[in-house]
Amino acid sequence: MPSLMDDHYGVTDEGVRTVSSNDTTTTPDNTPGKPPPDAPGDSSAALSALLRVLGAVERAGNKLPHPFWLFAILSAVLALISWGLASADVSAVDPAGDKTVAVRSLISVDGVRSMINDAITNYATFPPLGTILVVMLGVAVADRSGLLAAMLRAGVAKVPARWMTFALAFTAMVAHIASDAAYVALVPLGGLAFRAVGRSPLLGIVVAFVGVSAGYDASPLITPMDAVLSGLTTAAAHTVDPGYVVTPLSNYFFSLASSVVLAAVITFVTEKVLVKRVAALPPEPEGADGETAHPAGDTPEVELTLAPEERRGLRRAGVALVIYLAVIVVAMIPTGSPLRGEGGSIVESPVLSGIAVVLGLLFALLGAVYGRAAGTVRGGRDIPDFMAQGMREMAPILVLFFAISQFLAYFKWTGVGQVLAIRGADLLKDLGVTGPVAFLGIVVVCTVINLAMTSGSAMWALVAPVFVPMLMLLHIPPEATQAVYRIADSCTNAITPMSAYFVMALGFLQRYRRSAGIGTLASLTLPLSVAMLVAWTLLFYVWWALGIPLGPGAPVR
Repeated sequence: MPSLMDDHYGVTDEGVRTVSSNDTTTTPDNTPGKPPPDAPGDSSAALSALLRVLGAVERAGNKLPHPFWLFAILSAVLALISWGLASADVSAVDPAGDKTVAVRSLISVDGVRSMINDAITNYATFPPLGTILVVMLGVAVADRSGLLAAMLRAGVAKVPARWMTFALAFTAMVAHIASDAAYVALVPLGGLAFRAVGRSPLLGIVVAFVGVSAGYDASPLITPMDAVLSGLTTAAAHTVDPGYVVTPLSNYFFSLASSVVLAAVITFVTEKVLVKRVAALPPEPEGADGETAHPAGDTPEVELTLAPEERRGLRRAGVALVIYLAVIVVAMIPTGSPLRGEGGSIVESPVLSGIAVVLGLLFALLGAVYGRAAGTVRGGRDIPDFMAQGMREMAPILVLFFAISQFLAYFKWTGVGQVLAIRGADLLKDLGVTGPVAFLGIVVVCTVINLAMTSGSAMWALVAPVFVPMLMLLHIPPEATQAVYRIADSCTNAITPMSAYFVMALGFLQRYRRSAGIGTLASLTLPLSVAMLVAWTLLFYVWWALGIPLGPGAPVR
């Protein structure tokens, strides 16, 4: 939430600080050779080296322009590259149709005309645009009515202490439906939930933060990110097959399984490693309030228990969910149902191809039902008002989408992406590189990029036009490439200082331990991040080996 980030947290050259009228705790400068005085374990050679690397990443990342200008710059660079390659008559033979694909220059009469005449079409037909807007109309109602926040609190309320870690980690996977709002809602809730069952709130904050950030692309529900990624993947796949469509459900089976596996990994590492790490932290320095302290002027305490009207709202929303799904299932039973595809197909049915509409209506319905029962929706006018508020929050994404849509359109028009994909596929074939090796390469490359470019949609828009068609020419479905990208896009979110939410999590950590610094948080999130990256990658390879579909109608190979 911009207001929270602007009012309470900030990053300076000297380190991370919490900005509050009554709390001006500042961590010392983490320059090379000056390890932070967090705890004895933080001064180890390994952690000191990690902090130097993260500091270098932070400094380099801070020099990157806003993603909007980044794609504007990339478009200008593409224009120069296309001019040079076209002048050199660079081309490639498309194995799909035995046609020669030649690079066209944007710096030409046809190129300039295309950039001007097609700008509006490029934006209006950008695949993720309509999908994400429709989904977010419904999500906005569910969010503004209080349904999503109540669901998150219900997920950890009254959970026995021995199950708290897994319950909180899995709730974080569910929370991805709320996009970035999940950080603000769940991270402070995690500390409170752990403290309520007599455990260290530091662990609760770390588990919630890592679950939301390092597991960002895994969820048992369809999330707005599914809509964005599938749209970008579809656009990239059109380089090879103009009729190819990747739906938001294309990775659902894999995402569902991933959410359970990652929650289990977080639980295991937390109980076996982090519990001991937190217990070994030294006492607070003299003058600190200790682990249970709450600095005055901090954000208000989160209420864990649900009010009677909130419980009533959740019950009624649950009933509405069952009825909604039952109506769809019953309506799809007849083979001639309009909700089935051609020839009675379920995989190619309007329900799956138009899943954005189905989800948008579902969230709007559940939010309205919950709101009426909880008293947050008092009349029909509240629903469009909630939608309008949600659209205002989408404005930064809509601005970014304009720059991305133009860049991808230029990339396709010039033929640079197609030629690069064909030449890259030929090189991989000549080197004998197979799918599993290519997958590992994508994981490594995108994981490193993610340390500096934490926007999942921006990074996928950058690399998808190359990776997706290149692997399609190796007979690897776009859905599989997208699933691999999910892994690389998520796991290092919990350790990169380029993430604003890393700073936010540190601020919440300092509510319970004033002396906590970047080293404290990094030492707690790094084991989880590495374990999740390894486990998630292995899960994909097992999935690939067994040939399990990634989603409805989405084969893995």
